[in-house]
Amino acid sequence: MEIAQRPSSPGLSARAPANPAANTAESALAEAGAAVDQAAASTAPAPAPLRRGLSNFDAPRQNDVSGAQQAIDFLEQSAAQLRALKTDIAAKLASRQMRDGQVEQRVRQFTETWRNRAQASGGTLDAQLNFSNDPATQTFTVRGMTLANLRNGARETLAIAVGGGTAGLRSVHLAPGLSDAEVVARFDQALAPAGVRVSVNKDGELVFTTAESNWPGVRDALAVQGSGIRFPAGQLNRLKADAEAPAVMPEGWGASDMETMRATLQQVTQALAHVEAALSKVRQELALTTQRMQFDLPELEVAGMGQMADVFANIADQPGYSALVSLTSALVGINRDRVVSLLRLS
Repeated sequence: MEIAQRPSSPGLSARAPANPAANTAESALAEAGAAVDQAAASTAPAPAPLRRGLSNFDAPRQNDVSGAQQAIDFLEQSAAQLRALKTDIAAKLASRQMRDGQVEQRVRQFTETWRNRAQASGGTLDAQLNFSNDPATQTFTVRGMTLANLRNGARETLAIAVGGGTAGLRSVHLAPGLSDAEVVARFDQALAPAGVRVSVNKDGELVFTTAESNWPGVRDALAVQGSGIRFPAGQLNRLKADAEAPAVMPEGWGASDMETMRATLQQVTQALAHVEAALSKVRQELALTTQRMQFDLPELEVAGMGQMADVFANIADQPGYSALVSLTSALVGINRDRVVSLLRLS
C-alpha cells in the first residue's frame, strides 16, 4: 500500500474528507451543545455568561492556600521536634538512661529547622510566627527615635540612611508644633520608598518595619545626620537598631548541666506553646480560605449534560476516523481542571 503525504493544514476538520457519518455525529454534538446552552440560558439569573470550571479561579486565593500549607508543614515539623526534645530533657532530668549527646542532637536539629524558617515556610511566617501571605517582615526600634525627642526643638531636616545608594538616603523635615501623628506620618512617608514603614508603640517609640529579606541591609546602613538640634550635624552618624526578639531562640539552649537543662526545658515548653498557638491560627486561616474558595466556586452549566454524554457514547462506539475527528473537535478546550470541578459537584 502506498501512503501519499498530504500537505499540512490548519486543523483536522480542514483535511478530513466529507463523510455522512461524521456530519451526523457533529450534528448530534451540536444539537446536544445547543440544548445545554438553552437550558443554561433559561435558568441563568442574569444575561452575563457563566464562568466554567477552575480555569478562571482566583489565583491569589490559590496562593493563599499554598502559603498556609507551607506554614502548617513547618509548624508541624517544629512542634514534633520540640515535643521530642521536651520528652528527652524531662527523661534526663529524671536520671533515666539515655544515649550520650541525644539532647544536644535534638537541640541542633531544631536550631537548624528554625534557622530555615523563612525558606521552609515560603516566607509566610515571621520571627514571631505571625502568618501572612505577604513577605515576612522584621520590626525594630532605633535609640533616640522617640516622640518625646522628635516633637521638641526648632526646625530641622534629618538625613536618614536606610540602605545603600541614593535610594536609601531619605530626608525628614521636622518643625515646632507638629502633632505626634504628623511626626510619625512624615517619617513613614519619607522612608516608605526605601521599603521601611513607620508606626509608634505605646511607649512613644517609633517602630520601623521592613521586609525580612531587606533587614540586614537596613541594619548595617542605618545612620542619621541632623543640624545639631535633635541629632548631630556633620557626617552621617551610625544608629543602633534593636530588632524585635524572635518568638523562639534555641541558640541559648543546652544540656551541659542540670541547671542549664531545667532552663532549657522551660524555654522549650514556652516555644512549643507558641508554635502550637501559631499552628492553630494558620489552620483556622486555611479553613476560612478554603470555605471562601468553595463558596466562590464558579457556577457550572450542568443542565443537559446527560444528553451530551449519551451522544458522546454513541459516537465513540462508531468505528472509523470520522468519529474520532468529531470527538476531538468537541473536546477542544476541555481540560483536567474542568473535569475535576464537575466531579466535585457529585
